[in-house]
Amino acid sequence: MRRRDSSAARQAASQRRHTVLIYCGAVRTEPDYFDGLRKQIRGQTVTIKVRQQGVSPKQLVQAAAAYRDRKPGSFDEVWCVVDVDQFDIEAAVTEARRNDINLAVSNPCFELWLLLHHAECRAHCAGYEDVLVRLKKHVPGYDKARLDFADHVAGIGDATKRAKELGGDHTQNPSTGMWRLVEMVREQS
Repeated sequence: MRRRDSSAARQAASQRRHTVLIYCGAVRTEPDYFDGLRKQIRGQTVTIKVRQQGVSPKQLVQAAAAYRDRKPGSFDEVWCVVDVDQFDIEAAVTEARRNDINLAVSNPCFELWLLLHHAECRAHCAGYEDVLVRLKKHVPGYDKARLDFADHVAGIGDATKRAKELGGDHTQNPSTGMWRLVEMVREQS
């Protein structure tokens, strides 16, 4: 009987899923992307907690830390997905370090990550509208309120490669740390 018990315990431990809490600053776009990614990989548990638009990156990090702290041991990793946009991103970086939270920062915006699924982007981006014009050349029907993951899934590997080539410095425009989060999620599946 003991052998079965210890064997069952080992099997249960080996089947434990790597659980990631992802806090997103946007209500639709980023959560829709991660929902599509989660469905694609199927073996991964990714919990997405959405905060309302207009929340600063620092507030998002604080909310993620508070949520994690209310559920000790529930998450293997905690990530916040933030845009530089007009926010003070350094306050969020400091807060994330203090709270042991990973950041996936996109400069200037998350749509840069989507654009990299389809094309290189090395030139400075003036802001969201600039990136949107470039993205719509590849995904003419793009609507941030209804992201269709199928428009981007085939380019995940290309986006990762292109984002790595841009470098990891969130102060550089363009840049995105999304590749680290997406790569980790895919490796855990």
